[in-house]
Amino acid sequence: MPVADLGPEIALIAGAIAALLLAMVLPQRRLGWCLAPALAALAVAALWAFAQADAARLTFSGTWALDGVTFWARGMIVAATALCLILAPRWFEADRRHGEFYTMTLFSALGAIAMAGAADLLQLVMAVLLSSVTGYVLAAWHRDWALSVEAGMKYFLIGALANALLVIGVILVMGMAGTSDYAALEGAEVSSPLALTGLALIVSGLAFKLGAVPGHAWVPDVAEGAPVPAAAFLTVVPKIGAALALYRLVHLFPDAEMLRPLIAALSVLTMTLGNLAALWQEDARRLIGWSSVSQSGYALMAVAVADLAPHALPALIWFLAAYALANLTAFAVIAHLRGRTALEDYKGLARTQPAMAATLILAFLSLVGIPPLIGFVGKLGLFMVTIDGGYAWLAIAAMLNTVVSLFYYVRVIAPMYFAAPQGDAPATLGVPSGAVAVVAAAGLVALGLLSGPFLAEAFGEVALP
Repeated sequence: MPVADLGPEIALIAGAIAALLLAMVLPQRRLGWCLAPALAALAVAALWAFAQADAARLTFSGTWALDGVTFWARGMIVAATALCLILAPRWFEADRRHGEFYTMTLFSALGAIAMAGAADLLQLVMAVLLSSVTGYVLAAWHRDWALSVEAGMKYFLIGALANALLVIGVILVMGMAGTSDYAALEGAEVSSPLALTGLALIVSGLAFKLGAVPGHAWVPDVAEGAPVPAAAFLTVVPKIGAALALYRLVHLFPDAEMLRPLIAALSVLTMTLGNLAALWQEDARRLIGWSSVSQSGYALMAVAVADLAPHALPALIWFLAAYALANLTAFAVIAHLRGRTALEDYKGLARTQPAMAATLILAFLSLVGIPPLIGFVGKLGLFMVTIDGGYAWLAIAAMLNTVVSLFYYVRVIAPMYFAAPQGDAPATLGVPSGAVAVVAAAGLVALGLLSGPFLAEAFGEVALP
């Protein structure tokens, strides 16, 4: 059991501890310095993960998968976490507990990576619990603000129920199959009612982390009430881990009769509910939250056709990367505008903050899937593998939902360019948040233009061991 196999995860733990120790000795005005050990830990984790890019094996007695999926999960989660943390120093400038934010975020990122790399049901439970417990704290960080407390409480209550269902599901599957090890579970007979019930409960538990029906209700509240760096993190990073964990689960039981139809149904319900709810929002952060729910529905398309379409896994990974970059871009703009959320505040933004207006438009268009942005490639891949896997009706439902999503994004975009500004130019958070927004937006364009050969080379061979 070589400890080096978990080098990236150990780096995150070390960085979290270093940030916490530094926060204990620094005065409040210097707590932003805790960003340095956090970013250093993320950099070490990324380099270590890159060194293990070609690994394809199970380690630590078969509980941890060191493969292409874990590699890409590490890369996406580390990059997304770094972008979120760069927003934090200026946002939490007056917060006495500012330094601890970096520690909680790194531990939450560790939980998300552990979800994606879990090769044992008990390991999966521990990963979900680590991601959840830290997420509750991040959501309710502004404890003197009612919306933040409400977001944290809703996240906690829904999470308590979902995690209990997950544990019950794991117990049922273990009881019927006699093991929690993925290698032993692969292809196991799960036709009994109790085993199928267990699988359904596990899916429900992971749906909570993914922000999908039936565990979706926390997403818009967290998007609105959590600190913007935390909202950006919680609407992106846990989704990556949960989506890949769900894919591994379906890969284990390709012949389970009800599993694929269940996930396909959840996909349609999630994307439809998210898009319809977003149509009526008057708050930009809640709108992005409901949009995030709908994006979870799209991700479930690839999960539903796991192993039915040969490129389902690369399509899922690429979509998750495109979604993460676009969602983080949108939240970086909101952070730069100091959390302005009412849609009225965005009228005439193109005249007062032209760069931020253009950046937000690129983020929204990528979430819709407009070429040449990377979101187009991500959604096109999902549609192709879904049709290839025999779920053409699901692809049609997703296309209709994509058309619906245009309407609520236009509700934000049109006033930015065609309405008069509301008062003076909005105050901004500073250079770091603007830089994150612009760099992420540039990535949306650059990756979209370069994605053809990159997809063929980088994702063509991704597979589970």
